[in-house]
Amino acid sequence: MLLAACGSGTDQSASSTNQSQSTLDPVLVAQGAQIFRFDTFGDETQWSDTLRMHEVIRTAVDPTTALSVGLKVDSEALPASVVQGIKDGSIDLKSPDTTVALLKLNAVVGLQGKVEVVNGKDTLTRVGVTCALCHSTVDNSFAPGIGKRLDGWANRDLNAGAIIALSPALSATMKAVYNSWGKGMYDPRFNQDGKNGPQVIPPAYGLNGIHRITSTGDGEEISYWNRYVGVTQMGGHGSFMEPRTGVSVTNGTDDQITAKLPALQAYQLSLVAPPPPSGSFDAAAAARGKLVFNGGGRCATCHSGAELTDANLRLHLPSEVVSEPEPNGAPSYASRSATGQYRTAPLRGLWQHAPYFHNGTAATLESVVQTYNTKQSLGLTETEILDLAQYLKSL
Repeated sequence: MLLAACGSGTDQSASSTNQSQSTLDPVLVAQGAQIFRFDTFGDETQWSDTLRMHEVIRTAVDPTTALSVGLKVDSEALPASVVQGIKDGSIDLKSPDTTVALLKLNAVVGLQGKVEVVNGKDTLTRVGVTCALCHSTVDNSFAPGIGKRLDGWANRDLNAGAIIALSPALSATMKAVYNSWGKGMYDPRFNQDGKNGPQVIPPAYGLNGIHRITSTGDGEEISYWNRYVGVTQMGGHGSFMEPRTGVSVTNGTDDQITAKLPALQAYQLSLVAPPPPSGSFDAAAAARGKLVFNGGGRCATCHSGAELTDANLRLHLPSEVVSEPEPNGAPSYASRSATGQYRTAPLRGLWQHAPYFHNGTAATLESVVQTYNTKQSLGLTETEILDLAQYLKSL
């Protein structure tokens, strides 16, 4: 689900992904921020015309419900009167009308709503989604789910499947699939190959200098996956073709994606991985864990270089990774991809985005290390496992 793409579907030169932060055009970055946060690429065609989500939201989704499925509210978009009303309880957080009001204020992260007066009442008439829906969260500085935007952070509270399943246009069978995904999970292949194997929503930060953007390394630029998701998942107007998987999708006749890809990619390349919070790891244990990382843990064999990944050099066969088999009997995710392989994940900001592995099968970093220790017969002691986990938390 990380947002990126390329029209031909074949790997492109990765020159733009090698830019340093200092060489990124600030004007382009600023344009990209607006696109990332607020541009739907015309996907209201899918979310309103086909799925009729505007009908569901305006009649049945109050702010309390919205927050419970992981939608976030940008506190900086709220006027003082609304802030006070939430604090003193005069604004009803159990009324769908309040959700419509928040959409009118452009305060719901990742959703764009068109609100018109119908029969004297503000009414949501269309809704679309943006990149920020899955790849931004908030800092909870006002209340849980309400705060300042954190762009690039995967929204691990988002239950995208449950939200989609609210659509009155879906069959019971389809709704059951979507409801099976759970929070922080999404299957970016399901609507293309019909197989159900949800993946962890990845962060969109820390990608500068990394050529292989997705867990299977399908494209060498963020723009590859931006196009894929923009067209095939969001329903934006444009085209995506990938000969290696046979995917060929065109929405609408007005391409609303291609011209925006350079700015969108520049913004994403500007997003750095967040440092670990002060006091969130044991520094002495992390220092010992670094020795394990480079030594007996054999982590540095693949998590190498400044970016802690060999993804710029090679991909790995499913037989080389410890994250398979997939849970619940799902097919190998690599088998559903263009490369049939996996990249080594970069590790910066690792503390922030549990669960781990592409399929979320490790709930904690301690579990990650234990999985490697068991499946690769590393022979690490319990102390070494704990120390290595502390090092990973420090990255």
